[in-house]
Amino acid sequence: MEMNAEIKAFLISIGSANIDEELLHEVEGTTIPSAGPGAGLESFFIRSGGHRVRLSINKNSPLNVVRCCSEIAVIKDGKPIVTGKFEPALSHCPEQAYLTISGRCVYDCRFCPVPKLDGEVKGLDKILQLVEEAKRTDKLRAISLTSGVEESPEKEVKRAVEIVRALRALYSEPIGVSVYPTDTSSEDLKEAGATEIKYNVETMDPEIFAKYCPGLSLDYVINSLEKAVKIFGRNRVSSNFILGLGESDECVISGVNHLAKMGVIPILRPISTHPLRAKEIRVERPSPERLLLLSRAARKILDEQGLRVDRAETMCLSCTGCDLAPHWDV
Repeated sequence: MEMNAEIKAFLISIGSANIDEELLHEVEGTTIPSAGPGAGLESFFIRSGGHRVRLSINKNSPLNVVRCCSEIAVIKDGKPIVTGKFEPALSHCPEQAYLTISGRCVYDCRFCPVPKLDGEVKGLDKILQLVEEAKRTDKLRAISLTSGVEESPEKEVKRAVEIVRALRALYSEPIGVSVYPTDTSSEDLKEAGATEIKYNVETMDPEIFAKYCPGLSLDYVINSLEKAVKIFGRNRVSSNFILGLGESDECVISGVNHLAKMGVIPILRPISTHPLRAKEIRVERPSPERLLLLSRAARKILDEQGLRVDRAETMCLSCTGCDLAPHWDV
């Protein structure tokens, strides 16, 4: 049974699967994200029916991944849900060197484990090494960079600009960057050679944002996105929009509409509680029905604004593994 939108929505609503250690050895490149709400959790990718899904490894998941002839199958309660093949990850996701610059953050967004992980801060030489390793596989289609904020947004953007400029001197692949914005981040990163930019609103509900993202400004991110579209162009600017923090469907649809009218493509990202944050925040991972409803509503809005997810070349819009993506899945 090949994956379709309904099956992918069901898989994403759970977000994890148990997988036998022996079978896990067949996966080329499991990935452990070092940024965002899923940081520190090992995961793998499955490809089926033209769709891609990323599932974290969890021995307590109701889903199990087993061998099925020349493919693998995802089963629940002893019944197969979908068959497909493992898809190798280069760095974080298939076909991309998707690298975290700073695995640390001075901000304390309640849904994100990065401030508690004290992760690696990669220098230029390390980034160049990892991109070259991905390039040698002949599967590299894009380079993507994300980052926490080790000291300040300004220092982080300066670091990202240096890395992008060095990468652009060596590689022709599109380069995407996701950072917390500064007053000149869009101009500086575009001039350095970045192709696409992502500034995350996280939520378009001001009360939820203030509660879960202390010290950050939703208005500043939105204004930075609007400015970024003028610099990078339409279909080149995106923003993560988390689902499951207590926001209403009306808030999501209104927020998607607001961003799309600016020329920004929202990424509807299902949330799950990270073990390091379990005692601080209660979240509700969206149901398959809610994912389908909101993703189809987003597709309609994007179509009305002439925006296309499938034209993106880097980062999450190009990967689609974590989300039910308009124009790819629905």
